[in-house]
Amino acid sequence: MIYITSTILIPEAEIKEEFIHSSGPGGQNVNKVATAVQLRFNVGNSSSLTDGVRDRLIRLAGRRITTAGILIIEAKRFRTQSANRKDAMDRLINLLRRAAYPPRLRRKTRPTRASEERRLEAKRRRSRAKSLRGPVAVDED
Repeated sequence: MIYITSTILIPEAEIKEEFIHSSGPGGQNVNKVATAVQLRFNVGNSSSLTDGVRDRLIRLAGRRITTAGILIIEAKRFRTQSANRKDAMDRLINLLRRAAYPPRLRRKTRPTRASEERRLEAKRRRSRAKSLRGPVAVDED
């Protein structure tokens, strides 16, 4: 079991790992050893997630989620398989934790009277400065 929050626990059986050749650092080793990790988590069929968490996770995942509802995380930052594996798992846990908490609702606020006055005074000053840029009237006496 992977602990996400006090209410969300993900069974390890729901997470599939596949090792692929990495394009990152590693020299000649990169052609021989599959060090990159492709982690797959089926968000659509996961029994561990509530509907709200699932919807937020899909929104947060963006392009990393397929049309079938599978979240794919690729980790190839490090030279070793174990470090990439840990990196992919950490990224999944971080994403799930962010999706676990709903965003705070924005409360509408009104500007203070003083800020409104400052804004209007600045507009008047700007208007005066711009009106002085116009053509100068010439008196013909």
